Amino acid sequence: MLHHPRPAIGDPVPQILRDWLGPLRQCFTAPSWEHLLVLAMGALLATGKRTVTSCLRMTGRAEAANFASYHQILSRARWCPRAVAKHILAMVIGHLVPDGPIVVGLDDTIERRWGRKISARGIYRDPVRSSHGHFVKASGLRWLSFMVLTPVPWTRLMKALPVLTLLAPSERADLQAGRRHKVLTDWARQGALQLCRWLPDRRIIFVGDSSFAVHELAHAITRRATLISRLRLDASLFAPPPARTGNTPGRPAQKGKALPKLKSLLSDPATVWSRIIVSAWYGQAEGKALDITTGTALWYRPGTPVLPVRWVLVRDPDNRRAPQAFFSTDVSFDAAQIIALFVRRWQIEVTFAETRAHLGVETQRQWSDNAIARTTPALLGLYSLVTLWAGELLNSKSTPYAAAWYQKTSLTFSDAIGAVRMALWVGDINQRSPSDREIHNIPASRLVRMAEALCFAT
Repeated sequence: MLHHPRPAIGDPVPQILRDWLGPLRQCFTAPSWEHLLVLAMGALLATGKRTVTSCLRMTGRAEAANFASYHQILSRARWCPRAVAKHILAMVIGHLVPDGPIVVGLDDTIERRWGRKISARGIYRDPVRSSHGHFVKASGLRWLSFMVLTPVPWTRLMKALPVLTLLAPSERADLQAGRRHKVLTDWARQGALQLCRWLPDRRIIFVGDSSFAVHELAHAITRRATLISRLRLDASLFAPPPARTGNTPGRPAQKGKALPKLKSLLSDPATVWSRIIVSAWYGQAEGKALDITTGTALWYRPGTPVLPVRWVLVRDPDNRRAPQAFFSTDVSFDAAQIIALFVRRWQIEVTFAETRAHLGVETQRQWSDNAIARTTPALLGLYSLVTLWAGELLNSKSTPYAAAWYQKTSLTFSDAIGAVRMALWVGDINQRSPSDREIHNIPASRLVRMAEALCFAT
């Protein structure tokens, strides 16, 4: 009895996508790898929700009888997200930061999710909808993401590229699971030390907001890396201890006299201010003039050792923003360097917004613990990969996707993912057409899916 081979369902994975994802091949078994390529292709081409079914539809596999196998890639397949993160980090560093210090921003975000079966979710303050005078709660998952802050060759903008994303379960979830609860800074310490182990020969500078300006985190990483963050205006700063002599009684002092609070320096006429120009200050394209004063001190909190820091106090000459203070655990940095490095971290919020808008973060519908812990880090990692792949398709002379009513001057992530989608939709048609033969037409089934992508986009 003859067995006729079943016709292939859906578009084959383009060779260019196989080449792009090639460095990750060793993290997966052969069957899982083929299914992963299909999901990655669908996640890139889809314009609405990033569910597994939408990915299958976009690749022409709506009639695939083995659809459950694609779901199991996220929920049951044996592969390690940390190993994938390590390879993505190596790709980002190798292409964009081959030498010099590596600046890594860390920040948390809330993925709004509901459902009783989502065990790690909690109730948190919604940072987008809340304000100083209005508190809004949100149900969801809390993620801590580490992103390489670096310029990319195809745009003038600084980019924040996720390389490691960790799920921080809520206190209620840990209590129900019988685990010791880890606060956000515990996860930050573990993630930062993991990156230091992956990059033992590189200098790393971690940049975070005031949530990470804690002694325990700073002491944990200061021997391997530098921490730059905000500093409270009423922080306890001290002078170095006086030199000991042979007749000095008691234990060696950890700190000297208390220094004036930074808040008091704002009104002290003896404070010496200097003016610098900072680029990209709160999104300003042109340079912003700021008055600064700086110094070194010992930062102290009862129960922890003292920590040498360089502090920088900043005030706005136009009085549009309140005074702010920053610190660095590397006292050799000057004030302008500290501010310039801290300003980079504002691109993290841009990355979170763009992953929601273009890669469908928060539209997943998995509820199993494994799938939840893998899907969001995968989508954030895909953001970094698209940014790298765009370097092969775009350059500084490429024209942004603009219109008469929208004067867009710089390439953004929407241009990057648009170029990648174009390469996946029709790149194989152009590449497979020999120069001396008639150009092949786009298959009708693919044109139908392109139209469906437009008609059913949400």
